Amino acid sequence: MNKIIIFGTGEYAELAHYYFENDPMFDYKVCGFVADDEYVESNTFRDLPLVKMSDVLGIFPPTEYKAHVALSYSKLNKTRSEKYQQMKSLGYELPSYVCSRGTITWPDLNIGDNCFILEKNNIQPTVKIGNNVMIWSSNHLGHNCVLEDNVYLAYGI
Repeated sequence: MNKIIIFGTGEYAELAHYYFENDPMFDYKVCGFVADDEYVESNTFRDLPLVKMSDVLGIFPPTEYKAHVALSYSKLNKTRSEKYQQMKSLGYELPSYVCSRGTITWPDLNIGDNCFILEKNNIQPTVKIGNNVMIWSSNHLGHNCVLEDNVYLAYGI
């Protein structure tokens, strides 16, 4: 089982926690959460450890844990992009999540890291998805579609 930490303490972090732990197609155990020092007001979040960014390497080293940045589209994705780069620069592997419930993909799907793709998306052949992309439920990405890095695609139907 892969051990993973989640950067964030908002609704998106709660959602990522649920999906990573409950999708039977993914072998992840969420071990804790991390946030910027000034946003940590408690030692726990969702009954798991919550650590300050300044302490993350000592508590959750990237040699043992993977990470997922679970922030929304605030500031036009700028904050999520900055935190993605920060976690990557610390040496964390940032796996992507593609919901196994009703998401249609093809073997040639080219997807970057730290992506979060929810259920009921139809992703046609030859689609390319960059790094740090969030795709909400029920979208259609036609063949040869390209989503650049740090994109947030909202509900489509």
